[in-house]
Order: sequence, then C-alpha cells, then structure tokens
Amino acid sequence: MLAEFEGTVSGHRDGHGFVQRDDGEADIYLPPNEMRAVLHKDRVKARIVRHDRKNRPEGRVTEIIERSANPIIGRLLQESGVWLVAPEDKRYGQDVLIPKGATGTAKTGQIVVVQLTEPPALFGQPVGRVKEVLGEIDDPGMEIEIAVRKYGVPHEFSDAALALARTLPDTVRPGDKKHRVDLSDVPLVTIDGEDARDFDDAVYCEPAKVGRGKGWRLLVAIADVSHYVETGSAIDVDAYDRATSVYFPRRVIPMLPEKLSNGLCSLNPNVERLCMVCDMLVNAKGEVHAYQFYPAVMFSHARFTYTEVAAILANTRGPEAAQRKALVPHLLDLHDVYQALLKERAVRGAVDFETTETQIVCDDAGRIEKIVPRTRNVAHRLIEEAMLAANVCSADYISQSKHVGLFRVHEGPTPEKKDMLRNYLKAIGLGLTISDDPAPGEFQQIAVATKDRPDAQQIHSMLLRSMQQAIYTPMNNGHFGLAYEAYTHFTSPIRRYPDLLVHRVIKAVLNQTKYQLPTLPSPGEAEAKLSKRLASRVSDPTQKPKKVSVDQLAWLAAGLHCSANERRADEASRDVEAWLKCKYMREHLGEEFGGVVTAATGFGIFVTLDAMYVEGLVHITELGGEYFRFDEARQELRGERTGIRYAIGTRVRVQVSRVDLDGRKIDFRLVREGEELLTRAMKDKTGGRPADLPEQDRAPPRGAGDARADKRGEKRGAKRTEQRSGARSGSAGSSRAPVSPIQALKAAVKKSASGAIRKSSKKPRR
Repeated sequence: MLAEFEGTVSGHRDGHGFVQRDDGEADIYLPPNEMRAVLHKDRVKARIVRHDRKNRPEGRVTEIIERSANPIIGRLLQESGVWLVAPEDKRYGQDVLIPKGATGTAKTGQIVVVQLTEPPALFGQPVGRVKEVLGEIDDPGMEIEIAVRKYGVPHEFSDAALALARTLPDTVRPGDKKHRVDLSDVPLVTIDGEDARDFDDAVYCEPAKVGRGKGWRLLVAIADVSHYVETGSAIDVDAYDRATSVYFPRRVIPMLPEKLSNGLCSLNPNVERLCMVCDMLVNAKGEVHAYQFYPAVMFSHARFTYTEVAAILANTRGPEAAQRKALVPHLLDLHDVYQALLKERAVRGAVDFETTETQIVCDDAGRIEKIVPRTRNVAHRLIEEAMLAANVCSADYISQSKHVGLFRVHEGPTPEKKDMLRNYLKAIGLGLTISDDPAPGEFQQIAVATKDRPDAQQIHSMLLRSMQQAIYTPMNNGHFGLAYEAYTHFTSPIRRYPDLLVHRVIKAVLNQTKYQLPTLPSPGEAEAKLSKRLASRVSDPTQKPKKVSVDQLAWLAAGLHCSANERRADEASRDVEAWLKCKYMREHLGEEFGGVVTAATGFGIFVTLDAMYVEGLVHITELGGEYFRFDEARQELRGERTGIRYAIGTRVRVQVSRVDLDGRKIDFRLVREGEELLTRAMKDKTGGRPADLPEQDRAPPRGAGDARADKRGEKRGAKRTEQRSGARSGSAGSSRAPVSPIQALKAAVKKSASGAIRKSSKKPRR
C-alpha cells in the first residue's frame, strides 16, 4: 500500500492544485478532478499515485482532515435564478451556491464575505451564506477591504485593547521620568518621509575623541513603547496577533492603537517623549568603538523630511538651510559619521544592490493618478546606516548577556541556489563566480564589476534571486546580506513586534532580571507553512543537532509567528498594489509603451513599462510564429529558427492587450518594427484603432509549438472571467484585447482566399 502523508491544499488559478506536505518534501500536484471535493487551505491526507507528463508527482486525496475556517470573499451574482458567489481569490476554483434566504441585504454585483455551510463534493458545489456585505467593487478603498479579509489581516482592535488605550495619558507624566536620563537639551531630530505619520526614531551626532583619534558620538533614540504596552495586556495581545503594521496606498493598519502609534509613542516635535537610547562612539574607520543603552526622556527639536535634509547637505547656504540654521552643524556631523559607516560597510563586504522602488500616488477617490519611482537620496542612506549601527549593538548586547531573544537572521544561499547562480555566471561567460562557502563580499564584487554592463540588471537580479529570505529566530546565525555576525531589529517598536520584544529584553538585562515571554497562542497555518519551509533547508549532516531548551522553543514559536505575519503583510500590500495597477491599466488598453524584460519563464516574458513601472506578461504565443525554448542557465527564451533571445534587461515595445482585474494580471503583446507605422497610418485613415475592426476580421495570435494548446485552455478559462469582469464593472467592451494591424490584414487576406476557394469548389468538375 502506498504511504500516506498530511498536508495543506494550495489551489491554483487554473483549476488544479497542490498539497504542501507537512514533512517538508516536495509539493504534490492535484489535477482538477481531485480538486472538486476540496478547497484552497483545506487540511488533507493524500498519497502519490503516479507522475504526470511533466514528471510532477501526482496525488490523490484520501481523507479530508479539516476544512478551512477562513471566509471566502467574492462577488454576488445571479445566473438563471440561482444565487452564487464567484470567489475573488481564484485559487478556490469553485463558485459558492447561496440559498435564496441566505443572501441577507446583499445585492447583485456587490462584494460579500461568505461563510461555508456545506463543503464541496465530487458532484456538488460548496454552499454558503452571506456573512458581511463590503459594498460595490468601485467603492474607494474596496481593494483594501478585500485584501485584509483575503489574507486574514487583523484590522479591528479588541474592545479591551481600545478601552485600555483610553486610560493612557496624553503626555509624559512626572512619574514616568524617574530613573531616566534627561536628554531634553540634546537637539535630537527625526528624519522621515513627507507622508510619515508616526516617528519612532530620532538621531543626534557630535564630534568626539575616540581612543587617541577623532570620531563621533552618535545617539539613536527609539520610542519606548514597552513602557506603555505591558506584557500580556490587551494591547500586547492584539499587537502580537498583528505582529506588524500593514502599509497600503493611502491607508495603514497599525500594530498599535492610534493613541500610541500617532500620539504617546510618536516622537513628535516640541513635545517630551519617553525613549530607549543606543549611545555609540564611532571611530574614524566607521567602527563602533563602544556603546551603551539606557532609558531616557527626549524632546524632538525638529521634524525633518528626507528631501529637506538632502537639500541642506547639498547646499548649506540654501533656503532650506537658512530656515534650520541652528541644526545645520549637527546634520553635517551626521553626514560625516555616515561617510565613515559607509567605508566600514565596504570593508565588511555587505551586499548593496540599487533597486527601483515605486510609489503609487492616488487621488481622494482612491484612483491612481501616477506611479513614480521612490528615489533614495543621501538622507535615506544616512538614517539607514545609523539604524543599522543601533541594531547591531542591540544584537551584540543580547548575545553578550546570554539572554534569549529574537535575532534577524539572513542565511547564505542554499546549495541549489549556489549551483543555479554558478551555472548562470558560467553561461554568460562572466569570468567571475562564487565559492562553495561564499562570503557576502563575493556577491558585492560581482555587483560592482558588472554595474556598467548592458546586462547589469539581469546579473543583479540573479544575484538577488539566489539569496534566502530573512527570518526572526532565537538562533543567531548572522545576517549574510549585511555581513554581520549578529543582527536584530531594535529601531521600530511602533510597527514591528520583534522590536518591542528586543526592547523588553534589553530592559531586563539593564535591570539584571530575565524577560519571560507570555503564554502565546498555538502556531497558526502561516507559521506551520514557514516552519515546514525552514525544516526543508539542507543542513550540514556532519553537525549534531543543537539541543533546544523550553525557553528557546517559546522564542522560536514567536519568531515563526512574526516572520509569517511579516510575509502576510507583504502579500496583502502587493495584492492591493496589483489591483490598483490593473485598474489603472484598464484605462490604457490598446496603448503602446517601451519596456524592459524583468523575468523570463517557460511560458513567456514579464515586461516592466518604462513610463508607468507596471509589469505584465507577454505570453510565449505572442512572441512570433516559431518555437521558443527556455534556457534555464541563461534565464532567457531563445527562438529555434531565428535565434532571437529575450532575457532580463532586453528592451522591447509592447501594447496593452488585456487586463484581468480579478486575476490581478496584465497581458502585453509585442509590437515589432513596421507595425507601429502601420498602426498610425490606419488610425489616420479610419479614425480609430485596428481594434475597431469587426470581430470576425480579427485574427487570433499565432501559436508557438506545444504552448498553443496551453494557450487555448487558458483562453477558455479566461473567457468566463472576462465576461464576469465586464458584467461587474460595466465595461466589458473595454477589456477586449485589441488586434494588431498586421493580424487584421492577414485575417482579411485569409478570409478572402478561403472565400475564393469555397467558390471554386462549387464549380462542376471538368
């Protein structure tokens, strides 16, 4: 009998799914017929029955252990008198039937939250009832309402937490200042973005003698959240549940109630605030010569923005500097210590890739006005280096004290990722590679050596892809990317729970006591998945497994929880951004843009537009009438007949052909030389786009080998989505993919030729 295993079902948008095994082994493929009786996130027992044509282990569900309790969010529809909800998350794969009396106050087309009353079966759809009505799809902020429920983000504080927050004072009380250092006369300042609402860190720098040489005294003051949020209190329970603040365009779901996050714990200018201080002496080489931690009372002398500080540092006689004349010398000292820390970073060999981050600018109605690059100036880097120094001191302080705490760990690349990177570097003939036990400096050396190459973006992307994700754990294994032996997070306790725990541990060490974690809830599904993923990492078989104490197990659970919820917050934020970008690009259907290939896969290339910083897919069937083969070593698609290559960094011109709002997908088609001129000529002649041609005169895109059948299947699945999307948004016609002039002309010629053949076939034989 074949062995059974337990796991969690992970549905796929195309109707099939996978079972993510608890034992850390590879996921098992579930064909569509096996997905009929289960739903995304169900816990099941399964066994492998065979390997499919793609050599994937194919499984069969033998038992459903537990149904997912998560509600389903979707749109209420009525088809032939039957009420149903089409899930917004396509991984569920099935519509939910709603009995007539279970729709509540919901109306057709509205977004609702559904609670299942009957699970799916092999020959029956799931049944549910409407639990909550969120509103219309075009309501401002609807994308955020969907995301917080879709990803299970806690978005409402408990009554107990809100009641406790109301009892907190509005200002620092005299009793709170006891046993604290008074830093009110030290000109500490905050430096943040223009749109920042909470300020949890302040900085100050002055020249100082370090040993026998010159140096600086650098103060990093962090809001003392732990003074107001007691372990195990109602606010603490809610904060642990959230683990992090979640940032969306125009809205933040904070980890702490607003009374704390924007008031009592925010280092606002010209008011007293309680803080924890990391007081450092930095020498001329950028090394932290000595440090100490202590609780203090501070008075922020100014609220600076990154733009303002960068302007002052660039011109100390400019208008910005004139308005802040008394603080300019301290900003110059901050810049000097930053330069020293930067030198030490280079000596350390920390990885430093320049990436382009984007910012979505919305109007009052929540619609995107524009997408702009978020440029990092010298002020961003200055604050970053100061925060890194404080975080390193925190990690060292906890390590030296022998107290258990949470570290921010970033391990080196896995053997598989090292092999992939070596093969890639060899394939492009770079002449540089990484060793069996690479140091961060090796990655940085490759990045610096290739920064001026035309394919620099592709190389840096592969370097990033070869690294692992950072996690929170009590096991200090160092931070590979930053090249630190020990690193933790100390600088943002308003928005990150691990930082709050670090503050409590440091206070316990200062008071010569031991911090005890409260009784924590049992790990949830997200933590279990992350734990499985971490357990699957290959470890050195020569090393004996370390013994883990009960105390460390509790901290390990806390680290897993915080790491998993950090990923949950990132996924929810990306989902909202993708939704907004799709809605934005619906207004640009049929338009052409220049772009660059940012990823190559076996099914096509992903292109990011230059002007809008939006990514979309050019399916392999849109690349031309030949067979394209994916070269995994070079990470590129290559045409077998012409040899044309599409790799990361390749410049292309594309047309926006389709936008799937529900699926968060944007499709492009390539525009080749000659097509653009013909498009303009036809516009001048017909006064409209080629898409205005009658539907029967439009030709489908040409196929590409075996991908043709896959594309047909994808189109069949997409047709229903498009129809629903059109019915829901009221603009079905606008979502129709425009057809190129060349395709239209070919279709007309083909139609004419086929007509002539039919006519000739009717003539009597001679």
